[in-house]
Amino acid sequence: MKSIIVGDTVPAGQFKNIQWGPELEDKLACGVPRELTTDAFKGKKVVIVSVPGAFTPTCHVNHLPPYLAKYEEFKAKGVDDIYVLAANDVFVMSGWATAQGLKDKIVAISDTYAKWSESMGLSVDLTAMGMGVRTARYVLILDDLKVVSLEARVPGTYYIERSLTRYDDLLQKEPGRGLTNTDADTTLSKL
Repeated sequence: MKSIIVGDTVPAGQFKNIQWGPELEDKLACGVPRELTTDAFKGKKVVIVSVPGAFTPTCHVNHLPPYLAKYEEFKAKGVDDIYVLAANDVFVMSGWATAQGLKDKIVAISDTYAKWSESMGLSVDLTAMGMGVRTARYVLILDDLKVVSLEARVPGTYYIERSLTRYDDLLQKEPGRGLTNTDADTTLSKL
């Protein structure tokens, strides 16, 4: 499958989301799923941070938190919305958003079965690790649905080729390993 490139318009996509509200501070509240489409990106500058999985070591500890910490820097550079996307179900994404303290700053969306990411050549098969087909680690900067920047972790690199146990060992020795060009600072430099 051909990957999307800078200058392309993203394909139409459908996502699930649970909109943040104060009631979600109650850890027993689940929220009500709603549908979102790529229409939410129309006429806006958005950053989409895609991760292989919510609550996974690199995504949870190293990848997403700097985006939240630098939220005001993204806004100062004209970003209207930041989304974090994964193939996890909408309830896991909502729980992760609550655990991360995203509130109304970063919107957690579920790319169910990684279909949207797959349509752009940005999915990865982690079946050998027991995770199935997932969204690859990538960051898209969109301006009115057009790709302004695309940074992606190339499938077949370290985290896919090694066992999860070995990768966890590596993360303890090299905490930022695996982010390469999809980290918050690199993304800010592209704006």
